[in-house]
Amino acid sequence: MQARMNNPATVIPDAMPAILNLLKATRKGGVPESTLELVHLRASQINGCSSCVDSGVRSARKSGESDERLFAVAAWRESPYFTDAERAALALTEAATRLADRPDAVPDEIWDDAADHYDEQQLAAVILMIATTNLFNRLNATTRQLAGAGW
Repeated sequence: MQARMNNPATVIPDAMPAILNLLKATRKGGVPESTLELVHLRASQINGCSSCVDSGVRSARKSGESDERLFAVAAWRESPYFTDAERAALALTEAATRLADRPDAVPDEIWDDAADHYDEQQLAAVILMIATTNLFNRLNATTRQLAGAGW
């Protein structure tokens, strides 16, 4: 396998630093790092971004995430490994990643559950992580970036 081109965020000189600054700010939103890692991994699984799934698992492991939880992210609803707050973040991740799958892209039930667990700043951090992950997924999947290849 070979990438179609270099990652577009590295081709435009100012793009990658801007994206990384957004991620850095997101991590200051008061959401546990482990939750942000799970959000990144779930969105990447949904989007079929092998590069982001690979890097997401590696990053989550470095942050101390267990293999049991990482293996169960794709089936989080049926798994006992996640807190109610993490479940709310994962549900929001799925809805915000699959915007076209339903008429009401993010139903009130999903939003309200997330809002019950996170304050406005934390919700902003979760939403920014979802959005930034979707950005990376689209860059990487479109250009067929290889898992493990880095940028």
